[in-house]
Amino acid sequence: MVSAAASSAFFSFPAPGTSLKPGKFGNWPSNLSVPFNPKANHNGGFHVKANTSAHPKANGSAVSLKDGSLETQEGTSSSSHPPRTFINQLPDWSMLLSAITTVFVAAEKQWTMLDRKSKRPDMLVEPFVQDGVSFKQSFSIRSYEIGADRTASIETLMNIFQETSLNHCKSLGLLNDGFGRTPEMCKRDLIWVVTKMQIEVNRYPTWGDTIEVTTWVSESGKNGMSRDWLISDCHTGEILIRATSVWAMMNQKTRRLSKIPDEVRQEIVPYFVDSAPVIEDDRKLHKLDVKTGDSIRNGLTPRWNDLDVNQHVNNVKYIGWILKSVPTEVFVTQELCGLTLEYRRECRRDSVLESVTAMDPSKEGDRSLYQHLLRLENGADIALGRTEWRPKNAGANGAVSTGKT
Repeated sequence: MVSAAASSAFFSFPAPGTSLKPGKFGNWPSNLSVPFNPKANHNGGFHVKANTSAHPKANGSAVSLKDGSLETQEGTSSSSHPPRTFINQLPDWSMLLSAITTVFVAAEKQWTMLDRKSKRPDMLVEPFVQDGVSFKQSFSIRSYEIGADRTASIETLMNIFQETSLNHCKSLGLLNDGFGRTPEMCKRDLIWVVTKMQIEVNRYPTWGDTIEVTTWVSESGKNGMSRDWLISDCHTGEILIRATSVWAMMNQKTRRLSKIPDEVRQEIVPYFVDSAPVIEDDRKLHKLDVKTGDSIRNGLTPRWNDLDVNQHVNNVKYIGWILKSVPTEVFVTQELCGLTLEYRRECRRDSVLESVTAMDPSKEGDRSLYQHLLRLENGADIALGRTEWRPKNAGANGAVSTGKT
């Protein structure tokens, strides 16, 4: 088909019903117009130009067209032209071959790009089954996902957790609308909200690293769901980060927590994994007294891009607000290696918040502990938090082992 299209650009074929007039060089169609010269374009295309001023020639003979008849004029200096032979009377196929080659080269480049895109590490999605249903996905850390230390930020990790969770639900056929809502949840205007998040960092991935995230869900009490994540180095298999979370259901219209209906439970229970959380830390978070806070940052307001499809501030944004009240010198000399957050209420678009941080006098070796409070300016608590920090020179890339396997 490509060959036919390309050849039609160089050679005219008489249409049905076209009369042919005899001439010195064979039968030419009577409707033949001024001949043309195809020229190769640098981009692989062809330009067609008509020559209306000069007499066209065929094998050294001038050709003129008058009243539909073909008339040839022998040049007096015919001896200056090469003799007519079978070879030089053949059509010039080089232009046609050039066009075909250009088409195939372009097609090969396109397929190469598509094949390379399909093999990008961040595009890999490989679900697998192990004691139930787990989900695995690989990511490549990009330049805009790292901070001043050349490592992925805590917000980047939280976004990766969220992405794999939604892709897990999608792979199971449970992603109907919104963030992980099942069909029965949609019927009852129910959405998932996170109530607790815990993260332990053994080592932060750096720019260009390829990581593998494994996630699964399990039951948490009578009306909750637990989701866990493990982030490992794709090349070495080293466990870099552990995280666990607890989720509850909330009615989207009343904005109140709800029990899990039996119909919804039937949708999600078959995919629960019977396993303990990857982080078992029962330490309770105590409310921080604003008066004892070492650092306070107020006047925090959500932007439009901070809202998610559930029309409230995404839980990842809470971490950024909490860290705003951490003194700058802490970021310079230490790195965050542990985080616990308890979400007390949702934050809406018109909320105005303040972030409070206080140093916890109880230390664990060379690690520093801080307590956090995120609340509305009218006094209602939004979230409680505790962070754990270690010296940046504790090991390679500022990392130390947590001692857990």
